[in-house]
Amino acid sequence: MTALDPTPPGHAKFEGGARPEARILPAMTKLRPLRFRPPDHPRPHRLPARVHAAIEAEEDRSEILIGWVQFGVVAAFGLLYFVSPKTFAADAPFRPVPWVLGAYTAFTLLRLVAAYRTRLPGWFLTLSVAVDVALLLGLIWSFHVQYMQPAAFYLKVPTVLYLFIFIALRALRFQSLYVLVAGGLAALGWLGMVAYAIARSPEALTRDYVHYMTANAILLGAEFDKIVSILVVAGILALAIRRGRRLLERAVAEETAARDLSRFFAPEVAGRIRRAERIAKAGHGDLREATVVFLDVRGFTALAATMPPSDVMTLLADYQARLVPVLQARGGSIDKFLGDGIMATFGASQSSPTHAADAMRAMVETMRTADAWNAERTAAGLAPMIIHAGAAHGTIIFGTVGDPSRLEYTVIGDAVNLAAKIEQANKAEGTCALATEAAYAEALRQGYVPESPCEIRPACLVAGVGRPVDLVVLAAGSEAAA
Repeated sequence: MTALDPTPPGHAKFEGGARPEARILPAMTKLRPLRFRPPDHPRPHRLPARVHAAIEAEEDRSEILIGWVQFGVVAAFGLLYFVSPKTFAADAPFRPVPWVLGAYTAFTLLRLVAAYRTRLPGWFLTLSVAVDVALLLGLIWSFHVQYMQPAAFYLKVPTVLYLFIFIALRALRFQSLYVLVAGGLAALGWLGMVAYAIARSPEALTRDYVHYMTANAILLGAEFDKIVSILVVAGILALAIRRGRRLLERAVAEETAARDLSRFFAPEVAGRIRRAERIAKAGHGDLREATVVFLDVRGFTALAATMPPSDVMTLLADYQARLVPVLQARGGSIDKFLGDGIMATFGASQSSPTHAADAMRAMVETMRTADAWNAERTAAGLAPMIIHAGAAHGTIIFGTVGDPSRLEYTVIGDAVNLAAKIEQANKAEGTCALATEAAYAEALRQGYVPESPCEIRPACLVAGVGRPVDLVVLAAGSEAAA
């Protein structure tokens, strides 16, 4: 070892200057993702609670469907039994079919009523599967008594095919567990039936297929084929259901997300996103003829400064809950909430031949709704809230802005800025709702009929607008109330 050799005393020097553990440790770190997660570590694919609740609701509906299908099966079987010619002697002392049908009908109705009233627990579902299989196998077992034949007789009855119906029924729930339970119980039950037949008639065992088909003989290979078929069908169905379950979870998650999306976007915008064949990109926009409406509570900022935060948010929620439905009922899309301000567009997210008329009607109705709200507040000893509205019409651009990590649909154009300025002009004009004369004229052209003649104020000076604007008063007001 030289003075420049970094190998510590007592350690062997390896070719390449690296010890084995220096090469092994990096390789081991690559295996760390393969370690088992601790029990309290959340699974990355764990469904949100709201999605899980939606899937449970689908499962509950599936249980109701299963109950009705079971009732249909037992009703059809009972009808066929009572109308078809009997294959046993008329004086047969033992007739198990009516008793089994009666018991199964009673249990099916009990199960159906329970499915409508409450969510069926897992133990009850397992019990239901066990009852299905037990009643059917009990019925098959009874045939050799009814027809006074050796036990090997019941191994050939075609009624065993009903086991596959009971297994398939469990596929309606989209849970592979109950399919496997049904298949497992059916296979074990049939194995027990075979064992019972052999124990009662060991001399019936044969390897002659012709003898098996023409006599009360037992061919183990044929019975094992039935058991294997039951297990294979159950396994294939369980695998299909497992794959279908993933699709169900994905579909419910997307449906829930789409429903939640409508709470954060205007319904038209949410529908546009859902129907889009490709994800929207920033910079894409369409020209629209539209009307923009701004609503605002006069003096809200000063009022909010004197109130607790919770009261401020409660007041905002009450205000928005009253006025937003009015705008949406007339075809308005809520573009954004600006504190106490509401920006709504008519004909932007979705072209409309009556956008201006709809906007005028919506503004008049919002003023009427605001008056009713203020009447309630006054009766409760609260100060009235003066709501102002402004509208402008013109060509706008409706499209997406932002970067790849955060996109937003919005509207851009002179009509947007003008509507905001006109809403603010209500204070100077002593009014509550104003619209440009161009928007009002377009509304009249589109079929809007005002309840009473509206005042036209020509060449008004609007703060922030570089030219005089002809305004139409849709709702008069008094700033003294503010």
